[in-house]
Amino acid sequence: MARPGGDGREARIEQRGGIHWGAAAQAGIFGGVLFLALEFLLVPLFLGGSAWGPLRMIAAIVLGRDVLPPPATFDAGVMMTAVLVHFMLSALFGIILAAVLRRSSPELGMLGGAVIGLALYFVNFYLMTAVFPWFVGGRNWVTVFSHIAFGIATAWWYFSMASRRPGARPA
Repeated sequence: MARPGGDGREARIEQRGGIHWGAAAQAGIFGGVLFLALEFLLVPLFLGGSAWGPLRMIAAIVLGRDVLPPPATFDAGVMMTAVLVHFMLSALFGIILAAVLRRSSPELGMLGGAVIGLALYFVNFYLMTAVFPWFVGGRNWVTVFSHIAFGIATAWWYFSMASRRPGARPA
């Protein structure tokens, strides 16, 4: 972001390729927070599972199958790993979403975000199960809903933040 009185170099760097990189990563993290909140609330409420189960599935990407439930209880090390992995992936997916939607209007971008969120669900829970077979257990409507909400929220945040950048166009 260009600072008042600066030479604008920061803005050019951040906007390289028509993408506001910081806004994109921040948007992914915002969407990731919403995703975790939805999973944390809806999995126990509607599916009868543990709120910690989805985080344990994420942590198992790095820590291996031994952290998978049962028991699906809180473990600080497992949760820290899960949160770190989740937010790194969320920021990456925010950047990918921004790259795909960079020429969209905010309204079309949010629709595109929903489609990208749904596509991400299919990649994670159908293609990635070849590497992480425990993700099969996450094939449910709550996870579909959470991914779509992630895409919409990430697109909304990206377009909101990108449009606030000095001299920036949101798309």
